[in-house]
Amino acid sequence: MVRRAARRLTRDYDRALKPAGLKLTQYSVLANLVRSGGLSITALAERLAMDRTTLTRNLRPLDKAGWIRVGSGPDSRSRAVDITELGRDTYDRALPLWRQAERSFRRSVGQAESAELRRLVDLVLAGGET
Repeated sequence: MVRRAARRLTRDYDRALKPAGLKLTQYSVLANLVRSGGLSITALAERLAMDRTTLTRNLRPLDKAGWIRVGSGPDSRSRAVDITELGRDTYDRALPLWRQAERSFRRSVGQAESAELRRLVDLVLAGGET
């Protein structure tokens, strides 16, 4: 049921973000880079609860679109990801769309239920830490 709900929410957010040319996963990458500046691929993957291989595959279209820049990290084995000016502009166009999707979700499930769901998801994610 959790996976079905996640697919449904992803579909709803993808639909909301479509006018900005983004999918939810792409928006999440840009939002994390806006909040934290450049990150190593490993750090970004951890923030997104995603494995590095999947993240690297998801970064390719963002890099190709000119929204991010993937380059060398602090040592020869690491790679770093930065948001570009074009990526920042894309994020800025998508943010109101994402906020509207959030408001729509909270209206459909209720404020208290939405807050409780966030708390439960945080709990599940924290439980996955080893």
